[in-house]
Amino acid sequence: MNPEAARHWSGPRWALALLLAGLGMLGPFAIDTYLPAFAGIASSLAATPVQMQQTLSAYLFGFAAMNLFHGALADSFGRRPVVLTGIAVFTLASVGCALADSIGTLVGFRALQGLSAGAGMVVARVIVRDLFAPVDAQRMLSQVTIWFGIAPAVAPLFGGILFDTLGWRSIFWLLVAIGGALWLINWRWLPETLAPAQAQRFAAAPLLRGYAQMVASGRFLALVVASGIPFNGMFLYVLSAPAFLGDHLQLAPTQFFWFFLCTVAGVMGGAWASGRLAGRVTPRTQIRWGYRVMVAVGLLNVGLQLWLPPHPVLAILPIAAYAFGWSMMTPVVTLLLLDLVPDRRGMASSVQASLGSAVNGLVAGVLAPLVMHSALALAVASLVLGLTGLLGWTWVKRRLPVATG
Repeated sequence: MNPEAARHWSGPRWALALLLAGLGMLGPFAIDTYLPAFAGIASSLAATPVQMQQTLSAYLFGFAAMNLFHGALADSFGRRPVVLTGIAVFTLASVGCALADSIGTLVGFRALQGLSAGAGMVVARVIVRDLFAPVDAQRMLSQVTIWFGIAPAVAPLFGGILFDTLGWRSIFWLLVAIGGALWLINWRWLPETLAPAQAQRFAAAPLLRGYAQMVASGRFLALVVASGIPFNGMFLYVLSAPAFLGDHLQLAPTQFFWFFLCTVAGVMGGAWASGRLAGRVTPRTQIRWGYRVMVAVGLLNVGLQLWLPPHPVLAILPIAAYAFGWSMMTPVVTLLLLDLVPDRRGMASSVQASLGSAVNGLVAGVLAPLVMHSALALAVASLVLGLTGLLGWTWVKRRLPVATG
C-alpha cells in the first residue's frame, strides 16, 4: 500500500470505482459487441467459421502475451503511462479493424487490440491495492466489478443494433469512440499511485527472476487456477454465444442481450455480496461459499440439459447463478494472490492475467469449437472447469498463512 495513498485520491470511492471499471471493461467490451455480427462479418469477408473463431483466439492470445508485461512496466514506469499507452494503441487497432478488407487483416488488428486492451485491467487491480488495505481493497474491487458489469450487459445489445442498422464496421468505430473517450478521461483524472520508493528497476535479469519465482510457486499458480479457470465456466458460453443462443435456443441476434444481461446481473450480484461480506466473514469462508454455488449450479445445469428440452430460461439462469458464485469469491482470491508478492504486485497481476488469458485463448480456440454444438457438452465442460478451480483452491488453502482467514 502506498504510504501517501490518501493524497492520491480524495474524491468519492464510487467515482474511483467507476474510473477503474472503465479500464477493466475495455477488453470484454471488445469481445461482446461484435459477437452478434459474427455471421455478417463472415459473409462480408468470405470467412469460414473457423477463421471467425480465430478473430477471438488471436485477440485472447494477444491479450495473454502482453498482459505478462503490463504490470512489470507499471511497477517500473508508473501506473498512468502504461494505462494511457495501452488505451491509445487499442484505439488505433480498432481503427484498423473497422477498415479491414480481409479476414487476415481483421485477425491481425484483433491481435493488436488484445495486446493493448489488458493494460487497464491489470493496472486497475494494482491501483486498488496501492490505495487500500485488504478489507477496503476487497470492497473497492467489488464496487469496480459492479460498475464493470454494466458494459458487458449492454455491449451485445449495442452490437446487434449497430450491425442491423449500420453494418458490422460501425461496431469497431464505436470501440474507437470509447477508446478515445477513455484516454481523455484517464489523462485528466487517473492518479499515479506508485510510490517512487517502490519503483522497480526495469532490467532483464530481475524481471526474469521475478517471473521465475512466481511460476515456480505452487501457491501462486494454485491461486491463479482457483480464480481464473472457473471464470471459463461462464466465459465458455460467451465464446459459444452464436451457436448456443442462435442455434440451440433459437434467439435472434438482437435477443442475445438477454443472456448477457442475466449473466452480468449474476456477476454484479456476486460482487455486491462480496463487498457486503468483506470483514464480516473470513476470506476462506467466502471462497468456500462461492465454490458451493458454482458446483451446485453446474450439476443442476448438466441435469437440465440431460432431461429437459432446451429453453432460454432454463438454459440462461443457471449460467447467471454460476456467475454469482464466481464473482463472490474471485475478489478475495485475487487479493490473496497479490499479497503473496507485495513488492511486485504489478508483476503478479500481470502473470495472473496472462496465464488466465492464455487459458481463455485455449478455451476459445480449442474447447469452445469442440463443445459449442451441444448444449449438454457445454454444461459438462462448464462444470469441469469449475471443479478444476475447486481442486486448485483445495490444494492451496492449507498452504496459505493463517492470517488469510
